[in-house]
Amino acid sequence: MIILEVKEITKRFGGLVALKDLSFKLRQGEILGIIGPNGAGKTTLFNVITSFHRPETGKIFFKGEDITELRPYQICRKGLARTFQITQPFANLTVLENVKIGAYNHIPSSREATDEALRILEAVGLIEKRNERATSLSIGHRKKLELAKAMATRPEVILLDEVVAGLNSREANDMIAYIHHIQKQGITILLIEHVMKAIMSLSNRIVVIHYGQKISEGKPEEVSKDPKVIEAYLGEEYILAKHQRS
Repeated sequence: MIILEVKEITKRFGGLVALKDLSFKLRQGEILGIIGPNGAGKTTLFNVITSFHRPETGKIFFKGEDITELRPYQICRKGLARTFQITQPFANLTVLENVKIGAYNHIPSSREATDEALRILEAVGLIEKRNERATSLSIGHRKKLELAKAMATRPEVILLDEVVAGLNSREANDMIAYIHHIQKQGITILLIEHVMKAIMSLSNRIVVIHYGQKISEGKPEEVSKDPKVIEAYLGEEYILAKHQRS
C-alpha cells in the first residue's frame, strides 16, 4: 500500500529551483532513504511535504488524500510528523514538557499526556533528563528529544531529517537501533541522512536527488553502484572504502 506520494513537485525560491518535477512513492511500513549532496533540496522536500513551504506545482498525497494545501498542524493531526535538521526544542521548557506538547496532539488530559511522554522518554533513553531544561542538553540528547517530540504525536509516517548526523559512534548505534524499533511498531519512515552506515543499514529503498531532481531510485546495493550517484554524491572514495571492507 502507498501511504505517501510526492507527485511532480516543483519548488522555487526566486530564481533558484530547489525541487523540479520530483516524484516518488512511500510504501506503508518501509524505510525510504533520501540522499544527495548538500543543497540538493532534501530538507526543502520535507518542508514541502509538511506544508512549511508550498510548491509551485505538484501534489502531496497522504493515504490517498491531497494534503498539499493543508497547514502543518493539520498534517500532523492526520498522522504525519517530522523532525528538524537543526533541533528546535521549546528552550524554556523541560525535556518532559517538550514531549508533552507533542502528546497533546491526541491526548487532552495532562496526566495521560505526562504518562505518554514518560513512556517515550524511557524508550529513547532520556528518562533521566526529563526535568532538565532543553537548552542544557548535548547535541546527542537534543536529537533524541527532537525524535521523542515527533513520536509523541503518534505518527503513522515520520520524516527524520539527519537524526544520526553529528552523533558519536555509540549514540549513532543507539539511534539506528531505535529507528529499527520504530519501524517494528508499524510506523513508516522517510529518512534524510548523510551518514552512510545509517542510510545503507536502515533503508529498504533509497531515492537520490541532485539539484532538486531524482537521479536514482532502488535498493541500497543498487543505488550504491549507479554511476550517476557515484559521480554526484558518493564519490570514488566511497567505492574504494567499500571494496577494502569486503
